[in-house]
Amino acid sequence: MLYQYRALKDSIQVKKRIEASSEKAVVDYLKKNGYFPISISPVKEEVSTFTLLTQKISFNDIVDFTRQIAIMLNAGLTLIDALDILLKQITKPVLRKMISEIDSSIKGGNSFSSALKKYPNNFPTIYISLVKSGEASGKLGQILLRLADNLEKQREFKGKLKGALIYPIMVVIAMIAVMFIMVTFVIPKLLNLYKDFNVTLPITTQILIKISDFSSHFWPLIILGSFATVYLIKKYLSSKVGKENFDQLILKVPVFGKIIQVSSLVEATQTLSILLSAGISIIDGLNIIIESTGNTVYQKAFLNISKKVEKGQFFGASLDQEGIFPPILVQMSQVGEQTGNLDDTLLRLSKYFEMESEMATKTMTTMIEPLILIFLALGVGFLVMSVITPIYNLTSSFQ
Repeated sequence: MLYQYRALKDSIQVKKRIEASSEKAVVDYLKKNGYFPISISPVKEEVSTFTLLTQKISFNDIVDFTRQIAIMLNAGLTLIDALDILLKQITKPVLRKMISEIDSSIKGGNSFSSALKKYPNNFPTIYISLVKSGEASGKLGQILLRLADNLEKQREFKGKLKGALIYPIMVVIAMIAVMFIMVTFVIPKLLNLYKDFNVTLPITTQILIKISDFSSHFWPLIILGSFATVYLIKKYLSSKVGKENFDQLILKVPVFGKIIQVSSLVEATQTLSILLSAGISIIDGLNIIIESTGNTVYQKAFLNISKKVEKGQFFGASLDQEGIFPPILVQMSQVGEQTGNLDDTLLRLSKYFEMESEMATKTMTTMIEPLILIFLALGVGFLVMSVITPIYNLTSSFQ
């Protein structure tokens, strides 16, 4: 924590700031160096509004924070010492501010889980529940290590998915932009040449002329309409009905739907495995999964399963009745319940689904590249045919 002190040395008063774990540590430092302390006060680190708006605590920040705390706790340090060490190392203002407030809250007598509850956007329900369980069992360091492993796997999977999608998305956006510029500003000048010649234009050229005329006259409306369409789609998808329809539809998309399905199962099995191994009941674990699952189809399924388990039905049988879970998940869950090792079984299943997701991602990447090439070929081919064919007809008529 940052402290400001005033002290005397050789009848000269000095006023400085120092990073220390406590006020007593500042006093000890001053006396050791021949200073007579006059006043010592903690400094609240202010973060500018601009910094708060432009900088945000990312998922990567939370992953690194969890890993660092877990390592230090398992090395024998106390939680307060671990947080104080992090404060000396971290330079990102918003992250430093959050950790400083968590540190102050714990020093004020609150638990770690209570301090984290003030930041629901950064620490989801599962995170806080696991920390609370670790505090109760005295195994906070071990649970944070497993949580850090889980978060790192999520980060790795998200990175692979983004890496697979960013190239085709950028290519498609660039192609649409180039075609829009060509059709709106370049092609109309070329097509004006054909008006002076009495020649029958092919259907592709006539279509291109119509598109080009409309685009060149109303291009500001097209741009505004595009932004308005994106805004309306986002607004619809943010609504309950829109999200439900979208989640149902995306699961039916070839290959990509498989990735969404398997990634949801990876997250659910990993999460439930960690929760059960931490001593949290299966009903509480299912309720946490309902909140953390992004797809509404699986949210509804886990909600139904939670109600059935609460009434005394087995978890595996409840999975089977939903009809959307693969047979291997149902069968292995039933075996795990019978042997009393459901948490270990779910962990093994999460690794299996992780391999499935990697294979599905590779399949999607392999399929997307030729599809993009076909899409580009059709677009360029249409433009070339529309512009070149009339020129060929003109040269033929002159002969």
